[in-house]
Amino acid sequence: MADQLQDVIQRWQKAVVEDGLRPEDHELFQNAGLAYINQGDTTQLLDFIQDEKNQGIVESMGCGLLASLVAEVLKKKKKSSSTCQAIITHLAETCSPMELMLIFLGQVDDLHPDLIADTVLLMAPHLQTVLLRLGEEKAPWVGLALAALQKQVARLPVPYTKEQEMEDAYGLCRCCSALARFMEPFVEEVKRDNSEDDGTASDNKLKTELLKFCMGSLREPLLQAQLDQAIDIYKQSPLWHFATDIMATLPAIQEPLPGLLFYKALKKREESGLLTDSTEAQESRACLAYLLFVQLITIESFPAVFSPVFVLQCNMEYIDLLLSRKEESFLLKGLELYTKSLEKVEDNSLPVELLDLKSFYSVPQHLVQILTVCPIQRLRERGFKVLQLFIDKLGPEAKHKFFRCMIKTSRHAGVEGYIIKNIKNQIELSLKPGHENEWFMGIQVLLLLRLVLCFPLGPETDLLNSMDRVMESLNLLRYLLMRDMDWQQTSSIWPELFKIKEDYLKMLRVCLALSRAYYTGQVKNMREDKKIQAQEAREARGALVQTMTVKNKNVSDMTPEIQYQVLQCALVTFDLMESLVIRIEEISEEKVKTGTAV
Repeated sequence: MADQLQDVIQRWQKAVVEDGLRPEDHELFQNAGLAYINQGDTTQLLDFIQDEKNQGIVESMGCGLLASLVAEVLKKKKKSSSTCQAIITHLAETCSPMELMLIFLGQVDDLHPDLIADTVLLMAPHLQTVLLRLGEEKAPWVGLALAALQKQVARLPVPYTKEQEMEDAYGLCRCCSALARFMEPFVEEVKRDNSEDDGTASDNKLKTELLKFCMGSLREPLLQAQLDQAIDIYKQSPLWHFATDIMATLPAIQEPLPGLLFYKALKKREESGLLTDSTEAQESRACLAYLLFVQLITIESFPAVFSPVFVLQCNMEYIDLLLSRKEESFLLKGLELYTKSLEKVEDNSLPVELLDLKSFYSVPQHLVQILTVCPIQRLRERGFKVLQLFIDKLGPEAKHKFFRCMIKTSRHAGVEGYIIKNIKNQIELSLKPGHENEWFMGIQVLLLLRLVLCFPLGPETDLLNSMDRVMESLNLLRYLLMRDMDWQQTSSIWPELFKIKEDYLKMLRVCLALSRAYYTGQVKNMREDKKIQAQEAREARGALVQTMTVKNKNVSDMTPEIQYQVLQCALVTFDLMESLVIRIEEISEEKVKTGTAV
């Protein structure tokens, strides 16, 4: 210290031992320390702090310098940064732990976004040092420290691509690695206490705080992270390693994974507010299920006693939550968890009772939204694959009920056409020896046919927008007529089927006539428009097709050339439909002549 402070220092040393320091002593000490920090002369300050004779002074008044020292380190001045960090380290090992905790927690509260990563990386090791100095009452302070750090880290943007993750521009990956290191000694303490099996309350509290942190980390940032690629790609991924650390911590602190995931089904009682139905808690468990069943992290810790159907039933709540969101990371995790949960289920085994559960109704509805609205092609492709996989796992009665539900609720011709194609496949399978079942070859099949072979909107049906459904319906009807001998040998539904066919084709002919007249008129108008000047033609076309939509796209948004092509394609489609109708009528007449139809 400077010469003018020698007398003061000696008085402080004496006061620490005898009558104690006064408020003005604290102020003088802080001002002197700030002067050295502001002047960049931190080496002399470090020498003073580390001097054995001054430890009483440092222990009593050193905390007052922490805020300024932290601010100096964050300025990243090469000359003073390392010495300031050395001073902070010494203070963290010397000053009152309680006072240090209050100051350190204040330093990580409400940070500027640009300072979050640097502050967390700086403060985490010092917080750990102070916490390890606390005795059996450290658990609440560990919880406060983890919550404060996690709150700030959750504000950082999550990398979207592998390149962004490796660049780590905002420091999220570095912070996650620091948090994993921060936890290590406390996890080891819980493991050690569990091995001794003394079951003290302080041990349980520390375990609870670590569990809270792990569940929070699963939601932020891991639920938003892109962890859907092959594992070997992620060997150097900080977020992958963080996910592994979090998942490994749960069994390490003896927190059973089934209890976290399946607490409802296992009737586990609530504990410390963790096992709740809040959205945040559900999101954490959804990410846990994804990492466990899709990425297989710590799968060796999961008991093998649970049946695949039970696991699927429990996971459906998490799949429902993930697929209800709009973010790509949520949807991708939901689709992958759905796929993995279904893969181990035996084909044709899911009972119809499962479809009465809320999640088994809402998940297919979310799938329909992905298939019809989602702009990301790979998600749509995965959606189709998992939809077919789910259909394959349903038992015959469950398939029958699911098909009825989807035809009634999907409200999309493409999805309806896909379901109708599956109905045809099930009927075809049921007619093969050894695969007979009453739901697709007996009287029950009429319930499906009445839903499929109809026009809910009657003559007002837009055949172009309904093309997928109509074409699959006609293919199904043609197949049924061609296999009528199989029907007569196995059931007595032909008379009713014949009536359904007649009503359906009659309405289809009406719709075809109206649609053909409308689109032919549109083509004619467009041809006439070409004779008019360009500006007048554009205005006329805008008026003519202002309300036309094709496949949910406004025709008036298309160029005139595209509009004309759409109209021509519509007429070709109608010709194709009519040719199928004629063929079906021919098959029906042939059967009547040969006496095979009733």
